Amino acid sequence: MKIVAFSGGVGGAKLADGLAQCLPPSNLTVIVNTGDDFDHLGLRICPDLDTVVYTLAGLANPATGWGRAEETWNALETLQTLGSETWFKLGDRDLGLHLERTRRLAAGETLSQVTQHICRCWGIEHRILPVSDQRIATIVDTVEYGELPFQQYFVKHQCHPAVKGFRFEGIETAQAAPGVLSAIHRADAVVLTPSNPWVSLDPILCVPGIRQALEKKRILAVSPIIAGKTVKGPAAKMFDELGIAPSALAVAQHYHDLIETLVIDRQDESQSQSIAALGITPLVTDTIMKTRADRKRLAQEILNYLQTLTA
Repeated sequence: MKIVAFSGGVGGAKLADGLAQCLPPSNLTVIVNTGDDFDHLGLRICPDLDTVVYTLAGLANPATGWGRAEETWNALETLQTLGSETWFKLGDRDLGLHLERTRRLAAGETLSQVTQHICRCWGIEHRILPVSDQRIATIVDTVEYGELPFQQYFVKHQCHPAVKGFRFEGIETAQAAPGVLSAIHRADAVVLTPSNPWVSLDPILCVPGIRQALEKKRILAVSPIIAGKTVKGPAAKMFDELGIAPSALAVAQHYHDLIETLVIDRQDESQSQSIAALGITPLVTDTIMKTRADRKRLAQEILNYLQTLTA
């Protein structure tokens, strides 16, 4: 079975890793949000791409889920001494990746080409693709500060500002990266990982051509909201500030015109009937992924379910 997974940050990377444990490299393509990407200290930073790459390479910080394991912070300490901006914490190992990516982009390589090179160097055989080689910037409209680039909202302001809406700068002229649309066309099913619907998956879905490619595809989503909260990140807060009670049902409503199945946690089983009323099949299981074994178990349950639909 060929699977395409749409992924944002930590939750998406965990499920992508689970799918990679279950599927051969030729059967999995992970398409990653690039709306979080930005320039900082002269370097091109791609947070979601890096989280997915680090996770599949076994290099991710196990405590945070993002950044490098066994990181050191000498460069950051020097920057702080020199009075530079240090609100976005770049570790020494992480800096090496950003330096090489920025160098290759300046030399004329595309983000897709750079990502493929990184994956080869770290022994990642499953295909990881940025959704686009063109720059897309997620802009968060806030009550307190007006429009903020995503990383300023997310990291500098620690998600404290109340959100009013979002827009994706550059989305109208962006094109799906090479291999993205063909991977979707060849896929037996598409999995929307438990990433933030507003700022991780919507930027992918809004790239011209993606929605059309998804027509008539079997699409399953995994709810990032569990018992009204998120394991990580501001998705529940965003739903609430937009006047929508955060819940698995709210996730189903967000994707109601796209998905046919929503995987929800056992804690939200009582919402199954309401989700089914939307024409979406609820699949109830344990969705919290604390260990690599949890990732593999959840991924295998999803694959087993999808297999029954195609049998």
